[in-house]
Amino acid sequence: MLVTANRPLLMIGVMGAMIMQILDTTIANVALPHMTTALGATNDTITWVLTSYIIATAIALPATGWLSDRLGSRNLFLLAVGGFIIASMLCGTAVSLDEMVAFRIMQGVFAAFIGPLSQTAMIDISPPEGQAKAMSIWGMGVMVGPILGPVIGGYLTDNFNWRWCFYVNLPVGLLTFAVLWFLLPSRPKAARNFDFTGFIFLGLAVASFQLMLDRGQNQDWFCSWEIITEGLVAIGALWMALIHLATAKKPLFDRHLFKNRNLVMGMFFMIVIGISTMAPMALLPSMLQQLFGYSVVQTGLMMAPRGVGVLVTMAIGPMLMRRIDTRLVIAVGLLVFAYSLRLMAGWSLQIDSWFVVSSGFIQGLGMGLVFMPLNAIAFATLDQRYRTDGSSLLNLMRSIGQSAGISMVTVFLARNIQQSHSDLAQHITEKTLPGMNLGQLDQFGVGSDAIFGMVDGMINKQAAMVAYIDDFYLMAWITLLVMPLLLLIEKPRGKVEVVHSE
Repeated sequence: MLVTANRPLLMIGVMGAMIMQILDTTIANVALPHMTTALGATNDTITWVLTSYIIATAIALPATGWLSDRLGSRNLFLLAVGGFIIASMLCGTAVSLDEMVAFRIMQGVFAAFIGPLSQTAMIDISPPEGQAKAMSIWGMGVMVGPILGPVIGGYLTDNFNWRWCFYVNLPVGLLTFAVLWFLLPSRPKAARNFDFTGFIFLGLAVASFQLMLDRGQNQDWFCSWEIITEGLVAIGALWMALIHLATAKKPLFDRHLFKNRNLVMGMFFMIVIGISTMAPMALLPSMLQQLFGYSVVQTGLMMAPRGVGVLVTMAIGPMLMRRIDTRLVIAVGLLVFAYSLRLMAGWSLQIDSWFVVSSGFIQGLGMGLVFMPLNAIAFATLDQRYRTDGSSLLNLMRSIGQSAGISMVTVFLARNIQQSHSDLAQHITEKTLPGMNLGQLDQFGVGSDAIFGMVDGMINKQAAMVAYIDDFYLMAWITLLVMPLLLLIEKPRGKVEVVHSE
């Protein structure tokens, strides 16, 4: 445990940095239409504002452990927060798409270090008996951040300007930086070689994979040579990275990390969690706004109970882990999460806000029961000196899972809408429209084209609702199908106290 003059205040500072970084993954989403005109971009190219940030973060993540040992954890944390603030200000002043993408890459690189370092700091400054509670608080911020991002972004864009989505980081960042400067202790520095070859191979694999996922829908996936090329590059670079990891004298990640069964299984489950938790949060805003007509702020408020559910189960999680097998806690959480998705699969266009609120709260309960115990058991059998590298790997897997999940549900949604529309429309003819004689309506100046146009609009909404339901079913089945793999996780000896990773 590292000693600090004011642990509660330092924890607030660490949380402030982490939440600031998490919010920026989603806060700009709702402002994209406003940025398009201001930056002289198109609907296709403006998505690079999001893509550049995600790719930069994913590439920089594996270097966190080496930089922390080389520069010191305190120095790297301060550098990351300070750089993030500067990059945010530059994003707010950008006048062209090229500038914005360059500044978002800069912002994403610094953001990559904040996540693992904030986890490490929360563990380091807490006594063993308080580490689970500290990580419960930290995990709450991780889960709630993506929900609050679109709400805050929408409010700032509607009432001020899209540039305030980036300027808002200045007051929060400066206060956070001041707290960290005066209170944050540091781990000892350590001499450590950096594996540039492994870093380049892994970075190329991750960047190509992220590009393929992000641009696949717009480019019609593997009907496009761009997507085929990105997929082949990702596979080839990943293969070379694995060979290099297995044969190099001093690889980017110590091979002992991958001999730890719990950490490896934690990485796999982190991909699944990234898919199953982010997919509903990516689907709900568009569904609630486009099909049900809710505003951005109303949508955010309806999704907020999910965070309340996470808070409840993260508060009782440490108590459950002390009394029963942690793997059983995770299994219960997966069941609750799958049940919430099944509830969502029963929605229709006639539901009110209560169904969204209640299913979201239940989903939050499940997320809390999975997230914290899984991180605890992933690190329970891992040597403490591998903590930062292990955290980086879990963060990387979660990021890949989120990107894959969002792309997957987006593809299924678009294709299911087309299929459902075709299935419904083939049954709509003049004879199947009840109580209507289109010939008589034409006499009163109401054209049949207008009638069928109205009917087509109704079919579009019904087809979209069916497609959303299919996606919810898919997420529920993915969650249930991975449950047997919990048996491959080794039960730690003694109590599980430390919860670590995003």
